[in-house]
Amino acid sequence: MLLQQLVNGLTIGSTYALVTMGFTMIYGILELTNFAHSSFYMLGAYLTITFMTMTGASPSAFLLGMAASAVVCGILGAAMDRIALKVIRDRKGAAISALLSTVGVQVAVNAAILVVFGSETKHLANVLGLPRFNFRGTIVSGIQMAIVATSIVLMLLLTYIVYRTKLGNSMRAISQNMNAAKLMGIDVNSVITATFLIATAVSAIAGTLVGMYYQAVDIQMAASVGSKSFAAAVLGGMGVLPGAVLGGYLIGIVETLVAGYISSGYRDAIAFAILIVVLIVKPTGLFGQKSIGKV
Repeated sequence: MLLQQLVNGLTIGSTYALVTMGFTMIYGILELTNFAHSSFYMLGAYLTITFMTMTGASPSAFLLGMAASAVVCGILGAAMDRIALKVIRDRKGAAISALLSTVGVQVAVNAAILVVFGSETKHLANVLGLPRFNFRGTIVSGIQMAIVATSIVLMLLLTYIVYRTKLGNSMRAISQNMNAAKLMGIDVNSVITATFLIATAVSAIAGTLVGMYYQAVDIQMAASVGSKSFAAAVLGGMGVLPGAVLGGYLIGIVETLVAGYISSGYRDAIAFAILIVVLIVKPTGLFGQKSIGKV
C-alpha cells in the first residue's frame, strides 16, 4: 500500500515540479509572483481536448495536440509580458502593479475558458494504450511511467537552458542585476519575454499530462495547482530551480499519502499546511538563502 501511494505521489509530484519550475523561473528573474501561470496550465489541457476533438482520438492526435497547446500557451504567455507587463516594468517601483496585472490576466483567461468550454468537466481520454505492470502487488501503469519520464526530460531540458546556454546566462545575469545586464548589452525585455514563453509552454504540457492521468479536465484545475506550485516554490526556495523540483515532488508525495491514509478531503489543504510550516520554520525554503537588502 505504501509503495503504491509513493508511485502515485511521484507521478503527480513530477507534474507539480514541472509547473513549479516555470513559476520559479519567472520569479527568479523578476521577483514576480505570476498568478496567471496556473491558468495557462489549465488552458493547455482544454486546448489539447479541442485539438483531439477536431482531429480524432489517437496517440498522434494527442501528442500533436499537446505540442500545439504548448505553442499557443507559450505565445500567449509571451504576449502577456509584452502587452501587460513590459510597460509596467519600465516604470520603477511598479512591482505591485505588475502583480495585479498577472491577477487580471488570470481572471481573463479563466473567464474565457468558462465562456468557451463551460463549467462541465471535460473528458480527456487516455489514448496512448500503454500497458500496466505489476511489481509484487504494486501497480505501475504505462501512463504513470510516461508522465514521469516526460516530466524528467523537460526538467532536464529547462535546467540545461538555464545553466548551459546563452539565454540561460542572460536570465541569471538579469536575476542578479537587471541594470548591469543592460549595460553588458543584454536585451533584457527579449530575455524576459522568452522566459515567459518557455515557462507557460511547459505549464501547458503539465496540465495536459495531469488531465490525461485523471482523464478529466475542469475549471478548478488552475486554483488547485496554483496553490500547490506556490507552496512547492516556497518549500524549495523561491527562485531556485533545484528547490522547485524537490518542492514539487514533496508536495505530490505528501498529498497522496494524506489522501490514502487520512482522507482525500485534505489533499488540497496539505499544501497550505506545508506552506505555513515552512514560513514559520525556514522562511527562505530548503535551498533559499537570506538576502541583504539595502536601505
